[in-house]
Amino acid sequence: MMRCFLWLFPCFFVLICTGQQANYKRAEQFMRGRGNDLIGSTKVEPRFLKESDKFWFTYKTGDGLRYYFVDPKARKKQELFDRDFMARELSKIIHKPMNSKNLTLQNIRFKKDEKTMTFQMDTFAFSYDIFARRLVKLDSLEKEEKSKSRAPGLIGSYSPDSTYVVYAKKHNLYAMRVKDSVETQLTTDGEIYHSYAYAEEDTSAQKMAAKIVWFKNSNRFYVRRSDDRKVNSLFVVNVLGERPRLQKYKYVFAGDEHVTQYDLSVFDVDAKKQIRVPIEKWKDQKLSVLYVAKKTDKFYVQRKKRTCDELDICEVDAITGEVKVLINETDKPYFNDDFYHISFLNDGEDIIWWSERTGHGHFYHYDGEGNLKNEITSGEWTAGKMIKIDTVHRTMYFAAYGQVKGEPPYYARINKADIDGKKGVEILTPEMATHAADFSPSGRYFVDNYSRADLEPRSVLRDNRGKVVFELPKPDLSRLYETGWKMPEPFTVKAADGVTDLYGFMWKPFDFDSTKTYPVISYVYPGPQTEAFPLVFSVTSVYNAGLAQVGFVVVSFGHRGGTPLRDKWYHTFGYGNLRDYPLADDKYGIEQLASRHPFIDISRVGIFGHSGGGFMSTAALCTYPDFYTAAVSSAGNHDNNIYNQWWGETHHGIKEEVREIRETVKDSLTGKDTTIVRRETYFKTRIPTNIELAKQLRGYLLLVTGDVDNNVHPGNTLRMADALLKAGKNFDLVVLPGIRHGFSGIQDDFFQRKMWFHFAKHLLGDYTSETYREIDEYNRKK
Repeated sequence: MMRCFLWLFPCFFVLICTGQQANYKRAEQFMRGRGNDLIGSTKVEPRFLKESDKFWFTYKTGDGLRYYFVDPKARKKQELFDRDFMARELSKIIHKPMNSKNLTLQNIRFKKDEKTMTFQMDTFAFSYDIFARRLVKLDSLEKEEKSKSRAPGLIGSYSPDSTYVVYAKKHNLYAMRVKDSVETQLTTDGEIYHSYAYAEEDTSAQKMAAKIVWFKNSNRFYVRRSDDRKVNSLFVVNVLGERPRLQKYKYVFAGDEHVTQYDLSVFDVDAKKQIRVPIEKWKDQKLSVLYVAKKTDKFYVQRKKRTCDELDICEVDAITGEVKVLINETDKPYFNDDFYHISFLNDGEDIIWWSERTGHGHFYHYDGEGNLKNEITSGEWTAGKMIKIDTVHRTMYFAAYGQVKGEPPYYARINKADIDGKKGVEILTPEMATHAADFSPSGRYFVDNYSRADLEPRSVLRDNRGKVVFELPKPDLSRLYETGWKMPEPFTVKAADGVTDLYGFMWKPFDFDSTKTYPVISYVYPGPQTEAFPLVFSVTSVYNAGLAQVGFVVVSFGHRGGTPLRDKWYHTFGYGNLRDYPLADDKYGIEQLASRHPFIDISRVGIFGHSGGGFMSTAALCTYPDFYTAAVSSAGNHDNNIYNQWWGETHHGIKEEVREIRETVKDSLTGKDTTIVRRETYFKTRIPTNIELAKQLRGYLLLVTGDVDNNVHPGNTLRMADALLKAGKNFDLVVLPGIRHGFSGIQDDFFQRKMWFHFAKHLLGDYTSETYREIDEYNRKK
């Protein structure tokens, strides 16, 4: 139905016509960050007693906050205290009224007897016997034990025997002998941006914390130092201070000539000796220290090529500085940093390494010499994050994805595997959901919190064979359901190749009417390290639930080139095509949903996203201007050539080339000219940008950026705006003052409403958000 309003103002009138009316009031109830007020706790966060399987936790429901104590071995679960009793006893001592349903005890700690807890309330300290129900007021809480033999007030890092303290001054290293305060300068080559101090830009002569790590039971330490002297800087201006202030920071772009360099040294403080480790192998390589042995003079480092497709795991002798390659691996097109894992067990005698060499990520067992002993996991599924390693029983626990055929391959199950590969892999959590495990120190038990976007959260205690010991508290969602809230609906569509399954969720208005038609909006993030749709329970699912209440069907699903949870082919699909790879899948997926559901109006399609999603939403609007009508792009990296090195060079690729440079020099003996040829390695990349698509824009675009975003620099958005201006295009631009990459607070609330207004205007035909009356009413309410 077409609805028209006539607004009269002095000297002019405005006629506004709308198709469907936006429901902003309903949307306000489910803005990002608001719905959680309705539900209380959704998971159990165990606080294990020291070296014990026993734990306590707090849980909040509509009945208030409760404290629980669990003894897994005894199969007992009880409240730490009777709330009414505790409130009454505390009130007697503190002489203040206490709300028994909201008692907030601070600094809770258990004594070694595992029955007496101490805590603080206001400025008072107490102990409480949880079995005898005896509350005692204390003079103060016992302080935690501090390291002995450490002189107070000395800045720096102490040697294991506390003989020395090492620190930095003017970017160089100094060692002070504690017993007589004799100071020795250890280095002279430190300077700004190539510093031994953490405070790399400091210009004072004060003592600073140094980038050192001591070897156990030794007066040796190592330093991994970064060299950013040639790295270019970026700048943002914070306009919200007393005076606008320039903020400067080092930032490497994809394809930059000058990138961070690394060096590695070992120092013997007794001998006042520095040993430079000859770790250099590849130009512009990345370097990280992985593990320091406790019983030997060895430590382990990784060096990786700038092309991100080859690396070495090296053993370094801390006495001589000798470097030995244990593992060399090539993984094209790039190593997956998100699931990367390496563990050194038994002081380096066993190495557990995660690799995608078969097309799925799995764990492999090597000996201390770098020889492959056995596969720990294998199959057409992905082994994910390591959770716990039990070196005594040679068992490891980890998350895994896609193990059950016919299910979406996104849900993390907790698994158990034998390191030596003799017993195979055992799934401990059979439910199709995202499971998160918190193990007790012994590894005999774990708290399992699990949920899905369409499954209420549950918490159980399991033993390390996966058997449920007992249920733990459930969230109270009654108030949430009373509002009319509904879970999103899962769906599966095909990718544009017609073969690959893509998974996602759909949010509808809670007053959904199947006889009506609704615009559809796609919430996107292209990966390759993650995707946009939720894998755990959420009230608002970022902005999706609130946006749906305005009057839209909101969908979010994966695209080829997305998450590494599935397999290597899937998450590397966009390599070499960092702009365009997810767009066809998004369009084709929406078309399939529209063909299934007559309530989706395929003539009114919106798209939005943040960061990589902001980049993707603008690209989609410009690439398929006849399909997408409107887009909201926040903090988008529209020009990945001015985004960070890791993102662009890893996921788009960078070419390593060698050129010959010929120089003519005169031979000092013969006087004749001699040609000298030297080979020089250099790197180049060029990533397609949204700026190049600006002339194709025909829909309605809202660009948003924070003005001090030091991750995706606001220059990305402003370059896009400049290109649109030059192309003669109409668009909207919002700059949020004082906001970095993550939106929050009143600025995020403003952004959400701006997004609602944008889509309501261009997809619903509702312009009422722009009338003076609407603005006045909104301002009065605030």
